Amino acid sequence: MVGGALIVLFSATTARLFVWPPTDAPTRVDAVVALGGDPGQRRAHYALELVRSGFAPVALISLGGKRSVPCPTHPQTERVICFRANPLDTRGEAQYVARLARERHWNQLIVVSERSQTTRARLLFARCTSAHLHMVPVSDPVSHIVYDIVYEWGALAKALVLHRSC
Repeated sequence: MVGGALIVLFSATTARLFVWPPTDAPTRVDAVVALGGDPGQRRAHYALELVRSGFAPVALISLGGKRSVPCPTHPQTERVICFRANPLDTRGEAQYVARLARERHWNQLIVVSERSQTTRARLLFARCTSAHLHMVPVSDPVSHIVYDIVYEWGALAKALVLHRSC
């Protein structure tokens, strides 16, 4: 009985944190941030689409760890800032964006992550910046969902236990 209850609790928690996390509708902000590590650059393309649609004047694109990934091409009407975080992880991305937000006096940001990464990204960005965050994720590839959930449990535990500050 207790084992079954624990399985149900764990499954419900997993679903709430990584499968159907709290998200926001796009709204007008100072900048849109696309987190890196996306081989197909779905997050970067969505961030650019949000800028084109008038939600922000600038897109910040994290290129992740692959040096061969170019900054997405864009018409001259769109402002794009590409960067490689140091450290090369979501925490490093939050630190970089927080510095830029302070320098440029940005008060509101859209953060585009994978849906499974949304909870952890919100936690890390909230630790690093006082800007109001709007989490607007892209869907995880179905073929990666099990891996992504396992990865996110470990990464969230690391963020909660080992790296508790920005």
